[in-house]
Amino acid sequence: MKVPFHDLDPMQVVWHGNYFKYFDVARFGLFESVGVDLYGYLESRQMVFPITRSSIKHILPLRFDDTFVCRATVTEARYKIAMDFEIRRVDTGEICTRGRGEQVAVRLPDMNLEFEIPPEITRALGC
Repeated sequence: MKVPFHDLDPMQVVWHGNYFKYFDVARFGLFESVGVDLYGYLESRQMVFPITRSSIKHILPLRFDDTFVCRATVTEARYKIAMDFEIRRVDTGEICTRGRGEQVAVRLPDMNLEFEIPPEITRALGC
């Protein structure tokens, strides 16, 4: 990915909230790569997968026009989907940001928490 001007804050570095946007791009890229369509679960099973926890450690700032890679790695997918994230600059390989996110399965319309991730998602994510 490449940092656009509109992602910067007044200090000319990426505004801290935009890192979560980059995590989402990596998260959904990973889902797509293994054939998991979470939106499809909403339509077919009335199930959603909200983010319930996220954390981030800023190490080095990204700046305008920096090219970077955001990598998502699944660490768990049985009771919740947990992923670690890492953002690195392409030119130097430096780690800029590390993070973690967790999401659960919730059945609509009553917002009932499911105590397991659907098994086909767990299998697709390799857990």
